[in-house]
Amino acid sequence: MWLAVLLLVAGCATYHPQPISPEQTAAAFDARSLTAAGLCAFLETNQVAVPGPQAAWNLKQLTLVAFYYQPALAEARAQLLAAQAATITAGERPNPSVTVTPGYDSQIPDTPSPWIVPVSFDLPIETAGKRGKRIAEAEHLAEAARWDLVGTVWQTRSQVRAALLNLYAARETGALLARQETAQNNMVRLLEGQLAAGAVSSYEVAQARTALATTQLARQDAVGKFRQARVELAHVLGVPTRALDGVAFSFATLNRFPRDLTRPETRRQALLNRADVRGALAGYAASQSALQLEIANQYPDLHLGPGYAWNSGSAGDNQWELGVTLTLPLLNHNEGPVAEAMAKRAQAAAHFLTVQANAVAEIDSALAGYRAALQQVATAKTLLDNSQKQLDSIRAQAQVGEVDPLAVANAEVEFAAGAQNRLNALVQAQQSLGQLEDAVQSPLTLPPATLDTAQNISAQTEK
Repeated sequence: MWLAVLLLVAGCATYHPQPISPEQTAAAFDARSLTAAGLCAFLETNQVAVPGPQAAWNLKQLTLVAFYYQPALAEARAQLLAAQAATITAGERPNPSVTVTPGYDSQIPDTPSPWIVPVSFDLPIETAGKRGKRIAEAEHLAEAARWDLVGTVWQTRSQVRAALLNLYAARETGALLARQETAQNNMVRLLEGQLAAGAVSSYEVAQARTALATTQLARQDAVGKFRQARVELAHVLGVPTRALDGVAFSFATLNRFPRDLTRPETRRQALLNRADVRGALAGYAASQSALQLEIANQYPDLHLGPGYAWNSGSAGDNQWELGVTLTLPLLNHNEGPVAEAMAKRAQAAAHFLTVQANAVAEIDSALAGYRAALQQVATAKTLLDNSQKQLDSIRAQAQVGEVDPLAVANAEVEFAAGAQNRLNALVQAQQSLGQLEDAVQSPLTLPPATLDTAQNISAQTEK
């Protein structure tokens, strides 16, 4: 018997400590880069070209970088593994047990040994299909955890896109304000010359100087926002900010406005297949299985208890037993846990309806915002085109002496302001598009293969 116990113990798992050193984890994080061998291999495995030293990183490449490095995804993957491990626990059958209770009986006659060695066993037998119902509940909870991971993948992609858009907006705003500052500098210089000639008042010059100072402040603010956007992008990628030093970015995708996401079938598919909707549905299924399990728990399990008692000193002193243990449901029929499970099922159903209703509102709001933003982009483009024509006309008149240089400088300032308005409309439209992409979670935005990549990559840190 002891040999059997030793063999059973030998098959058990052993504990291996894995301490965490804040110093080592911080150093490992600081060592991350966009040129790391592991990252490059990951990109190549997913058939994405690794940008060269002078090439720019686009949204797709940066998204894969975040999938590789982002700690939030690693945490979500770990939570999924824990939920999947729980299905193993749910499927385990109860182990039998053995009880040895040596006894001493000095009243046994004519025997040199008063010791009695009873041995009894307990063989539990689950009834009413409880094991299958436990497994079903655990599997549904694991499915809900998988959809939570999918939701985290979408959130990560959204954060990368938003950070890249902020970087683009800050860069373009700074460039436009620099052009506007140049034009206003020219205006101030021309007005100061006219003031010296007595052609304008000092008030007009002061106004021009104030406008110039305001533009300078705005340009400095744009420079600060550009730096902040780099920090934000590094954070969502999961790399230190210095990893982006000297890295060029491609903003080509931020000039496109797809119409596919506005189709009715896209909206319908989103209401059925969004990660939060599917996760809530899996949670409801888990609550159904939990209720079935509590109903099954009304029926008691059986415990078979065969036993044997032996006394070596008394011939024929052997006793066999066959016991059966059954809990009698006299004082309760598991009414409390059943009632709790029913209430939790109702709660899960209400939660699903809430999630789906919120999805409807989010999708419809995003669609309305995107369509309105597209109209604003078209209007801003028309205004900028008209401003360009006016600027070209004034420049042509200046070449033949019909207008003075100050009129040209004024037109250039107005054109710069129109260009800034168009940029603002473009950025707002791209923000609306990002909200629509997040709302519909369409394969047109993030293909299934990319989703699988984000879910299956092992959580790792570059050393």
